[in-house]
Amino acid sequence: MEELVSMIVNALRNISISACIDIVVVAFIFYKGYFLIKETRAEQLLKGIALIIVLIPISYLFNLSMLYYILNKTLAIGVLSVVIIFQPEIRRALEHLGRSAFEDKHGFEDEEQMNKNVNEIVEAVINLAETKTGALIAIEQGTGLGELIASGTEIDSKISANLLENIFVINTPLHDGATIIGKGRIIASGCVLPLTNQDINKKLGTRHRAAIGLSEISDALVIIVSEETGIISLAINGRLTRNYDRDRLKIILLKIMEERENKRVKTAGKKVKGWITGKLSKK
Repeated sequence: MEELVSMIVNALRNISISACIDIVVVAFIFYKGYFLIKETRAEQLLKGIALIIVLIPISYLFNLSMLYYILNKTLAIGVLSVVIIFQPEIRRALEHLGRSAFEDKHGFEDEEQMNKNVNEIVEAVINLAETKTGALIAIEQGTGLGELIASGTEIDSKISANLLENIFVINTPLHDGATIIGKGRIIASGCVLPLTNQDINKKLGTRHRAAIGLSEISDALVIIVSEETGIISLAINGRLTRNYDRDRLKIILLKIMEERENKRVKTAGKKVKGWITGKLSKK
């Protein structure tokens, strides 16, 4: 027992600080990676790859030559296959990393204006839901949606409930696409959004698939009004939640926007403080 304890102590002494940092960083990457693929197609694919890795030594141990050959050849092209299969998840992870590292403001100007704009959006959504008028509204956050905006018709107007309701009137030119809101204005309408590859409820239509698809590749808040039922849904980070009423929708929108604005202000404050400290230290 003493020899075992001595061996463990010696091993711990030989671990350098850089090795500890290396382990922590790798563990953090795997931890964040797991949450990025949790409950997606990628999670099931990873289970399949793990099974192949487990079967290789087993097939070798029991002299299963053909199975061992097939599994080895499968892993030989595994790197390329993983990149192709996990392309949506890799893109999502890199964009998530970019949003965290280079935070930018795409939201509203101040708290008063934010409340006013959210009230207009919620009012329009509730009225559209009451008349069962289908709608798809994306609120731009940290990730720029320039490519998607370019696919629609530029509006560049202040946020108004009446305008939003008119945009989605059936048989009008812009009602069938998404309306994108950003920087406190209605930027464009009739925009084409990417569809998700997730298996979702068959009762949900193209608007819901498009909303989830956009939320998977950006941090946009996407509101959907069902044309069949009038149910209000919200897509955030690849997840869809449903059955919103006026108060619940307003609270969740304000909470997310305020959290992001507070984070941006704190980051800006640190940068200003660092700049001032650097200037003073040079004098």
